[in-house]
Amino acid sequence: MSNIYPLFFVFCYLTILISTPITILHAQNPNWINYTNGDKINIITQETNSLWIGTDGGLVQINKSNNKTTFYNKANSQLPNNYILSIVADSSKNKWIGTNNGLVEFDGVNWTIYNSSNSNLPSNNVYCLIINKNGDIWIGTSGNGLAKFDGTNWIMYNTFNSDLPSNWIKCFAFDKNGNIWIGTDYGLAKFDGTNWIVYFTYNSGLPANSVWFIAIDKNENMWIATGDLLWDVGGLVKFDGINWTVYNVSNSDLPSNIITSIAIDKDENIWIGTGNLYLKDANGGLARFDGTNWVVYNTSNSSLPNNNVSTIVVDESNSIWVGTWYGGLIKFDGINWIRYKTSNSGLPNNHTNFLTINKDKKDIWIGTDYGLVGFDGINWTVYNTINSKLPHNNVNSLAVDQIGNIWIGVGDRTSNIGGLAKFDGIVWTIYDTSNSDLTSNNIYTLTIDQSENIWIGTDYGLFKFDKINWIVYNKNNSGLPSNWIISLTIDENGNVWIGTDYYGLVKFDGINWTIYNTSNSELPNNSIGFLNTDKRGNIWIGTGSGLTVFNGVSWTVYNENNSELPPYSGIGSIVIDNGENAWIGTGRGLVKFDGTNWIIYNEDNSSLSNNIISSLAIDDSENIWIGTLKGGVAVYNENGISLNTNNHSYLTKTSKNYVLVQNYPNPFNPETTIEYVLPKDEFVSLSIYNIQGQLVKTLINERKFPGYYNIHWDGTDNKGNKVASGIYLYTIKAGSSFTSTKKMLLIK
Repeated sequence: MSNIYPLFFVFCYLTILISTPITILHAQNPNWINYTNGDKINIITQETNSLWIGTDGGLVQINKSNNKTTFYNKANSQLPNNYILSIVADSSKNKWIGTNNGLVEFDGVNWTIYNSSNSNLPSNNVYCLIINKNGDIWIGTSGNGLAKFDGTNWIMYNTFNSDLPSNWIKCFAFDKNGNIWIGTDYGLAKFDGTNWIVYFTYNSGLPANSVWFIAIDKNENMWIATGDLLWDVGGLVKFDGINWTVYNVSNSDLPSNIITSIAIDKDENIWIGTGNLYLKDANGGLARFDGTNWVVYNTSNSSLPNNNVSTIVVDESNSIWVGTWYGGLIKFDGINWIRYKTSNSGLPNNHTNFLTINKDKKDIWIGTDYGLVGFDGINWTVYNTINSKLPHNNVNSLAVDQIGNIWIGVGDRTSNIGGLAKFDGIVWTIYDTSNSDLTSNNIYTLTIDQSENIWIGTDYGLFKFDKINWIVYNKNNSGLPSNWIISLTIDENGNVWIGTDYYGLVKFDGINWTIYNTSNSELPNNSIGFLNTDKRGNIWIGTGSGLTVFNGVSWTVYNENNSELPPYSGIGSIVIDNGENAWIGTGRGLVKFDGTNWIIYNEDNSSLSNNIISSLAIDDSENIWIGTLKGGVAVYNENGISLNTNNHSYLTKTSKNYVLVQNYPNPFNPETTIEYVLPKDEFVSLSIYNIQGQLVKTLINERKFPGYYNIHWDGTDNKGNKVASGIYLYTIKAGSSFTSTKKMLLIK
């Protein structure tokens, strides 16, 4: 049963890696756990002893004295969701946290939630925050203006009742006179409490109307980050109250016209974050400007993990903390780059396509659009096109055969790169249009029958593979009404049930084809997004128009009109537990149905991390594993979660010792693989050096969870140049606990 949810001057720097204890807050047997990726950094705020980081995977606290990291999310706190957009601390050290589901006050113990239902907050999407000298909280929303909150009273400002130029508020700053400066997506405003002055491109020196950040130096010069993401215009602006000076890619060394963040250090250097935050491969990076000279840091000439810099903070030691989108958090002291972990899992992102469970090995396998992830309850391992033979990172479907092989359907329609992969824990076998009878590399759905045949749904037909021979079924040679197959399941009698895109449901008994659609059955919709069977032989059918159960004779249709199913929500996944309860993943939450009663779990009434559910799986402990479109993976158990682990897991090569394995092949040309094992969570550096001890390439420079890892080196240096034949050294450093070096030989 499977589904697709329709739905880089050169610098030499020393990288220091430090060991950081991590706290993930969980009760002993919690009902909910959220596993998320926090590499998308939205905001950094600092206190005397701590940094607070807002990510798309929750709230992160880093204790600067001992580097202890604590993760807060929906499942272990009262955060209303995991999308943290803004953070500010008041004089009492309370943290005010802006999310896209309300405003939160956190005093270290208690959480107080303000939203549009229980307060005068104009919108639950709280984009930016600032506190004035009187302790008033100024709240900028995305689309509904701004609010001032003194702890009791709310005052709202918007385009209807003030001269605010736009209701999308992006940033704030206070000048020495107490004026508040407001950056919006359509102009810059100054407000003295009574009067408004608004600056646009046509009445000022602003190069773009979209203002992302404002900083004020000791001379009261205003530094303004501008940038239009669509037209790629903008730049860094200095405004002294009279004169406007614009710096951009044409007249300076700025790497991008899209300026996202600014910070000013103790020496009055201006640090500038650049990059189009919505394009992962955009030009950008971190720039430093002393008023005359520019220095630019990017992924080519430094250890900056990503060129999309979203936020910058300067700490009391004049170190620069840099948050990136999709590259996480890094600290730069002028020499060393130190990366900090901001995720509570090994997920490469928060977009989950599919889940399955290898119940013999106790492993959870997760398909994402950044690769395949394995999790055994302790260790996370990510396989992608860089470190494995996986042909495409977009993993659409998964299945496990009787001997524990993982079958992986990958690909997308745009590139037609992908195919079917088999992974036995060591060896990858790839089947695609070049070496098999597959006529498409876009694999959308997989299932395995009782005879261990692999059934494969693609956009060019249905395939049966007995691991030797292929049989191809399509519109021309079978009873299939469509070649686009998006869901499959097999019943207890061995019948194959096939869900098509717009042509209904098909039953195939090996000889006969029976088609069910809206014309000849009670099927409410011809687009079949998901299929499953229960112990009684019922076929559970997820469509864009609700849930249908078919017992072979009669049809029962559930939708928003005759049941408690959430309205306007397609069905993305269905699983049946041991008690014959159906768990249904929809576009508006998780539903439990016992045949009579409906229970709805969503972002508002539970710790579910995201309402759009792409996949579900149930383990031996009856934990419900929930893959979401934007919230990572959630786990739920009404009776308390107990995670099983198994020492025979593919993912648990050792749990007691550090290991650096000899590379293979060795000698090699053109590439080789390096394996290592970590017994605990550590900052890890893995680098290649030439025989003179000069750095050639840094392969890894980040925090890793315990577990087994492998990485490929393709014989290139940090600039992407091919290196010469000869002896090379590879060195791993794991915190302060482990250092090991081995030799390898490149022969051309």
